[in-house]
Amino acid sequence: MRNMVVLIDTNILLNYITNREDSYLEQSIKIVELCAKGRISGCIAFHTLSTLWYVLRKREDKERRSILKDIYEIFIVTAASQKEILDAIEKDAFKDFEDCLQDKCAKEIGADYIITCNEKDYCNSEVPAINPDSFLKGLK
Repeated sequence: MRNMVVLIDTNILLNYITNREDSYLEQSIKIVELCAKGRISGCIAFHTLSTLWYVLRKREDKERRSILKDIYEIFIVTAASQKEILDAIEKDAFKDFEDCLQDKCAKEIGADYIITCNEKDYCNSEVPAINPDSFLKGLK
């Protein structure tokens, strides 16, 4: 039986890295741990790395590089095809283009779910989106 494949939205990683106040903080940490242990196959979209780099800009360069390397070692970094990117550009069903790119990357790898703190942003996604709490409850 194959591991479940999930695309981890950037907000899950931001919870994990920064311990920011978020109703899904504990669940986000648990999901990253499950990916690190290989219990689920975790993937991230390629552009998540640049977003993390930008958000962590107040930290020392060496620390940011170390964080990105740690993330890279846990997750498979994925992209979308030219065709899917063009579809994302033309698709106006998403309010946030970045979320549409997340969906396209998830589709490209055949993800079972996109795990996100903002399910409502993915109401038009091709891959089902699920919040961290619902995902963990479904694993049990």
